[in-house]
Amino acid sequence: MSVTAGADVGDRSAAGVPHVLDNPAHASLTGPHAHFAERRGRVLRYPDDVSPWLALPAEPDARDWADLAALAGPGGEIPLPGYQGALPDGWEITFRVDGVQFVDDGLAAAPDAEAVRLGAADVPEMLDLVARTRPGPFLPRTVELGTYLGIRRGGALIAMAGERLHPPGWTEISAVCTDPAFRGEGLATRLILAVAHGIRERGETPFLHTSAENTGAIRLYESLGFRLRRRTAFLAARAPRRPADAHAAVPVA
Repeated sequence: MSVTAGADVGDRSAAGVPHVLDNPAHASLTGPHAHFAERRGRVLRYPDDVSPWLALPAEPDARDWADLAALAGPGGEIPLPGYQGALPDGWEITFRVDGVQFVDDGLAAAPDAEAVRLGAADVPEMLDLVARTRPGPFLPRTVELGTYLGIRRGGALIAMAGERLHPPGWTEISAVCTDPAFRGEGLATRLILAVAHGIRERGETPFLHTSAENTGAIRLYESLGFRLRRRTAFLAARAPRRPADAHAAVPVA
């Protein structure tokens, strides 16, 4: 199956109050991940070697877009994952992938005896595995965002999964990947459930993102007990070449 991008499909907040997962990077960088936050005005981002996630306020104004343009530099490209608002005139979308957000709705979370904790010493192997399997952005310091678990065979790292965004009360499962030679053994399932177990042990709830066209991953997540909460988008945009070029906002879609 595939999921078409659009509006939220569940967990609408009462009285129009945004849900914490509507802007998860902002909630992370103003909450549990505040120590990572690089700030310019109200624009927040993770360091370049940690994560590409950047956070605008829920309703960015002209000053916010000017600050974002300053971060990008004239004509510079900057990621806007999860942003579904409007872009000002002069900004150009350079990349877009429709995405989906899933939340725990009955996972059989459990520890895994073969899973080992990964840390800074394992980063070269983690980066190599990511380069070969392409689960999404994983950078030299991404491992600092939370717990990462891996499975080794013959000493080699063959599968991993871990924690990325951390809005209050929630933790995102990310970087789920398996060496192609070992696919079909259920390693991804085991690691997802093991990471989810650690999240639950802290009294938090697991969630995750994937491409709306990643049908294999979507089937897996639904079979494990994740529920589709929201359709979203992952995009990047090019800033105006001259600051004065940013004027009225125009829709992204």
